[in-house]
Amino acid sequence: MERYKLIERSIIKKFRKNIWQKFLSSINDYSLIEKDDKIAVCISGGKDSMLLAKCMQEIQRHGNIPFELEFLVMDPGYNKINRQMIIENAKILDIPIKVFETEIFNIVSDIEKSPCYLCARMRRGYLYNNAKLLGCNKIALGHHFDDVIETILMSMLYSGQFKTMMPKLHSSNFEGMELIRPLFLVKEKDIIAWSNYNDLKFIQCACRFTEDYENEKNAVDSKRAEMKELIKDFRKTSPYIEANIFQSIHNVNLETIIGYKDKDGYHSFLDNY
Repeated sequence: MERYKLIERSIIKKFRKNIWQKFLSSINDYSLIEKDDKIAVCISGGKDSMLLAKCMQEIQRHGNIPFELEFLVMDPGYNKINRQMIIENAKILDIPIKVFETEIFNIVSDIEKSPCYLCARMRRGYLYNNAKLLGCNKIALGHHFDDVIETILMSMLYSGQFKTMMPKLHSSNFEGMELIRPLFLVKEKDIIAWSNYNDLKFIQCACRFTEDYENEKNAVDSKRAEMKELIKDFRKTSPYIEANIFQSIHNVNLETIIGYKDKDGYHSFLDNY
């Protein structure tokens, strides 16, 4: 059996409970895929987006909902080694990628303040735009369960807000486009286990300016790493804490909230007291 078929089989068989079923639950629980969608799976070259691409292939082949897929790789200015690794992994996994180039890294190289923030915004904009040019109505990103609960804790502890990543959302700048996160319920440890089981090696950080912008990037990375350690400590106390953090965003009781924001502005509990 060809290697890519063995890798596909591992998702359905070996990792059925922790990856495949949770992927399907994400799709079904949040209505992420609809009939006649055309979805651009955005591949950064890391383990998460590559697994997402394989899962999306599988559900397209064997699911009940007819939809189309494009596999989109944006090259913001990767070095040759990272770009080649993405191309080689796509061949190993039998993913028919379409690569488009941008000058993002060159543009942000002249930005002294918050280049990482600008880079992220530009990447998202280019992905939406190129997906739309291909006739897509959705882009799919590889954020997973751990990203969700880490974001909840980071927003509370460092921003004084209660918010998280959404499983799907409408684009505010590209009319008719949506962003979906089909790995929303899949845990990072299971993605790592899948990668190791299949002896797959993916790029880690492809940023050309990690050293130049070390302070800014490390500040963000250290906060997320801090959240990972905090969650690890929580697990020692109780195996249910991370699940409870996740469930908290599904069970917000507005009668016990002092204030909240929506598109109409800020609302206080005193408004209807």
